[in-house]
Amino acid sequence: MSGYTFTVLDVSAEPYAVAPQLTARLRIASTGPRVHAIALRSQVRIEPQRRRYTGTEEHALRGLFGERERWGETLKSFLWMQANTTVQGFAGQTETDLALPCTYDLEVIGTRFLHALQAGDVPLNLLFSGTIFTRGASGFEVEQVPWACEARWSMPVSVWHDMIDSYFPNSGFVRISADLLKELASFRARHDLISWDETMQRLLAAAERTER
Repeated sequence: MSGYTFTVLDVSAEPYAVAPQLTARLRIASTGPRVHAIALRSQVRIEPQRRRYTGTEEHALRGLFGERERWGETLKSFLWMQANTTVQGFAGQTETDLALPCTYDLEVIGTRFLHALQAGDVPLNLLFSGTIFTRGASGFEVEQVPWACEARWSMPVSVWHDMIDSYFPNSGFVRISADLLKELASFRARHDLISWDETMQRLLAAAERTER
């Protein structure tokens, strides 16, 4: 069987996408015959145990991983997304782009994790699978991407934050139930509040006074 090596060259924000998207630049090397095409799949995982955290970041991550004392058990690699692409034919090696669509939904664990980080890198691990079509002596041949093919990359946190800020400048989203949204809208109308920001600030101020 042919040998294949995958390398991540860069992960950057896609400036012209309709929705938030990162783009991973990959290099694929083959020791076998000319590759006609690859139907490539990738699991993109975040490995939070491979970086350090500030006190502020630790506090923001309590909802995901619990108290700091538990991180030895809870700080584990998790799936961020799955991505697919078709690689055109090549001999020896080639470079290709892998689109990584992102969301700002804070119910998604990957978004919550990234939102909590202030600086440093995001340790990524891309696990590859898929089908390889080669041109052999007897015609087309098919083989699977070897299960051991993977590539790590440390993506600066600023890449993700800058991308999100370009699509949602100075804003964010919180998903709530339809009934609660109706109550919030009613509260806003009763108090003649101009914006949702003002509505939330009024409620937070009232909660803080109650706590005192």
